Amino acid sequence: MVYAVVGAGMIGSAAARHLAEAGHDVILIGPSEPDDKSKHTGAFASHYDAGRITRSLATDPFWAQASLASIARYRQIEADSGISFYNDVGCLLAGPKDAKHLQDVGRVAADLRIDAKYLSQKDLQDYFPFFAFSEGDIGYYEAKNAGTINPRALVAAQIKLAVAHGVKLLRAEAQALHETASGLVIETTSGDIEADQVLIATGGFAPNLIEGLNLRVYARTVALFEVSDAEAQRLQNCPSMIYLDKDGNDPYLLSPIRYPDGKFYLKLGGDPDDRNLAPHEMTEWFQSGGNPDVGAHLEAQMRVRMPDLQIESVTTNACVTTFTDTGRPMIKHHSDRISLAVAGCGAGAKCSDELGRLGAETLLGHALPAWARQ
Repeated sequence: MVYAVVGAGMIGSAAARHLAEAGHDVILIGPSEPDDKSKHTGAFASHYDAGRITRSLATDPFWAQASLASIARYRQIEADSGISFYNDVGCLLAGPKDAKHLQDVGRVAADLRIDAKYLSQKDLQDYFPFFAFSEGDIGYYEAKNAGTINPRALVAAQIKLAVAHGVKLLRAEAQALHETASGLVIETTSGDIEADQVLIATGGFAPNLIEGLNLRVYARTVALFEVSDAEAQRLQNCPSMIYLDKDGNDPYLLSPIRYPDGKFYLKLGGDPDDRNLAPHEMTEWFQSGGNPDVGAHLEAQMRVRMPDLQIESVTTNACVTTFTDTGRPMIKHHSDRISLAVAGCGAGAKCSDELGRLGAETLLGHALPAWARQ
């Protein structure tokens, strides 16, 4: 039995590793990161970055459970692959005490016994003097098993381990799928591949292969705030933070990270509006640097939240988030031979290892744990 995983990003690479470690014959299909995004005309992945937020705190117990499972495996993946990707700097979720989403965070934390400390407004200011908070704000702080991950490095670690366990890696783009009487044919830019079963893990590009998927793909702009080495050192105890306001907005901030250009950046995301991308618009969006108006909005947010931050420069970048109607990923059988593991719903990076494992289990026809069933 040959299992193909289409999509060599965060979820697909994890699924391939889990399948291979279980002893299965696996081929992982997906292109490498383009050298120049502005000139690349094919499919993109959403892990082309050095920073994603990670934590177990969540408004939905599904995401909390998936994150707990993934985070528990981070250090083993690092040790086995020799690739570091996890920065355990902690994570804070804060906002007005009567904000519904923040109340949901407290409920989920209590129900799952997540190791998070409740902080009053005074506690917030005492613990984190580099942030500015509003009257009546509270927070939940995960000091351990939370912080940031490097998504590029995590994917590299997953692929290295997958290949070490026998996965065949094909750096090509899948263009079409055809079910036959005996299996599947996957048309790729490097020729046709035959398989018995396939898992589609191509994120927002999944509708290019599977028609009729009920997915919403939103354009997202993130801002990167360059700081000096001295400023990064001053902020060495700064956790990642998500601010949950009364209107349901949830801008997220990553503590200083050294990027491939050798400079330190703080990253802020959180579009005020949802722009739904059609399949034919996605490549052009990835080629862009994002929406400058959203960039200006994020810069204003940063200057309110961290008024003392010494900013050297501000740049923006474009990415996407893929959502379902349930707010949970689409991990299911699409047909007898095709399964899906798509839609991180803006929360998938930190728990991609568990989402990949659930996708692998679905592909194999195994029952998922009760908390993961929809």
